[in-house]
Amino acid sequence: MDYSEKWGTDVDTAVKLALDDLGLTIDEVDVKVLEEPSRGFFGIGSKLAKVRVEKKQPVKVEEKKQEVPVQKEAPKAAISEKSEKTDRTEKPVRTERQQKAQTSRESENRTASPKRNNNNRRDRNNRNNKPRRDRRDREVKEFQEPIEPVIARVPDEELTVCENHIALDFLAEVTEQMGLSLDVTAKEGGDALYIDIQGKDSGTIIGKRGQTLDAIQYLTSLVVNKDQEKYTRVVVDAENYRAKREKTLEMLAIRLANKVVKTRRSVKLEPMNPYERKVIHATLQNHPYVTTKSEGQDPYRRVIIELK
Repeated sequence: MDYSEKWGTDVDTAVKLALDDLGLTIDEVDVKVLEEPSRGFFGIGSKLAKVRVEKKQPVKVEEKKQEVPVQKEAPKAAISEKSEKTDRTEKPVRTERQQKAQTSRESENRTASPKRNNNNRRDRNNRNNKPRRDRRDREVKEFQEPIEPVIARVPDEELTVCENHIALDFLAEVTEQMGLSLDVTAKEGGDALYIDIQGKDSGTIIGKRGQTLDAIQYLTSLVVNKDQEKYTRVVVDAENYRAKREKTLEMLAIRLANKVVKTRRSVKLEPMNPYERKVIHATLQNHPYVTTKSEGQDPYRRVIIELK
């Protein structure tokens, strides 16, 4: 691998992670900062630094091309005379019986050769197409395999709408302080509270890869479960982002698993939060050829996909 892209709390940390991944020193690579870090608003919406560290390529020395001497063409008249002499001297003299036998063999070959060529071509196509068709069928089956949601959701008919709830008051205050115009609704059922956020500023509340949304969900959970004996699971969603993100991660996991099977080399994913790592593990837990594991410490803990 000639390059590595890493995230970190600052540029130096991201560069160090990339150098450890490549096994190189800072003098052997070129560093490009893709994204600058940002602290955000009271820690909400903070961004990590992202760098691309690429191994320096050796300088290529251009070799002088050897000039090929150009042969002078012989005069056309001389070539014509020479070919005529060759034709006159090299053509064998055939008897009438030999010519008839030759004509009979040529006619038999013309009638039989198309059948042989067609049969050979058909057999060759069958041999070449069968493995490819099997691979396509297997990949389609993997993509169409039903995968249950990682976080089970209570059916809508079992949920009740909450009009007055401490979570709604908290989110109204937070979004107002952030200067966002959003509509917040909540439903509860069993031991779960589902909060849905809609509005023109929903993209801001989601943040990059849902980082802001995860931070708001964590803070809301702390507020809801403060001084409570029974724990309530809080799920904050915006514009159905959770379901879309989960489907994207499932497709990513299957695509990288196919890559690992093809190249026979393990793949390290970017650092993810516990929920996203759980989606990757759950998607590939029944894969016949690969397995998954996690390494590192949060917030830099990542998933590794490797052969069984």
